[in-house]
Amino acid sequence: MAKPDNRADNAEHLQQHIENTQQNIQETNQYLAEFGDEISASEKQNLQAKNERRQNSVQAFQSEKQDEMNAQQ
Repeated sequence: MAKPDNRADNAEHLQQHIENTQQNIQETNQYLAEFGDEISASEKQNLQAKNERRQNSVQAFQSEKQDEMNAQQ
């Protein structure tokens, strides 16, 4: 039997996703700043593209979190 849909802590989980993703962005930027001269142009481009996707994910998580908070009210 399927579990009932419990959305009580969705906003908290989304906040954790936001924080983890932002930390990954920071770590990648730190890596690029520290080792940018030592890595290939293609790797640098891949990492920058990945951070752009992460930033888009953060925005989506924030929007979804706001929706969840509105639904709980």
